[in-house]
Amino acid sequence: MFALVPQFATTSHPHLSSLSSLHHFSHSRFMSVQNLQKYDPFADEGDALGESNVGSQQNYIHIRIQQRNGRKTLTTLQGLPKEYDSKKLLKAFKKEFACNGTLVEDEELGKVIQLQGDQRLKISTFLTDEGIPKATIKLHGF
Repeated sequence: MFALVPQFATTSHPHLSSLSSLHHFSHSRFMSVQNLQKYDPFADEGDALGESNVGSQQNYIHIRIQQRNGRKTLTTLQGLPKEYDSKKLLKAFKKEFACNGTLVEDEELGKVIQLQGDQRLKISTFLTDEGIPKATIKLHGF
């Protein structure tokens, strides 16, 4: 603890003797510090603190769009449940949306379906028609 009175102060002075002890100050005079809740304005709606980790991301199906060269775009689909066959889905997507696509194996993300063009809304409606709840599908991109 810090001494509030200089070293030369002794108990011989009646006014300084009360200041030399730290017990003179009560804890009620000091403010208690309250930790305010953090808020991330760029976090998703359900995640106010932005503390999403990889485990929680595995529960969602993520549909993203990436800009290629010029006006060309690439739509990626990741996080499909294991009971869906990625190859059959890719074949159905290519036929239904009249676009080309490929299946990419990623180390971190697993199987990722890539489709040419902006197919985000089409993929979302296709998956909801197949019985996947809309709450588990997250659309990303501009």
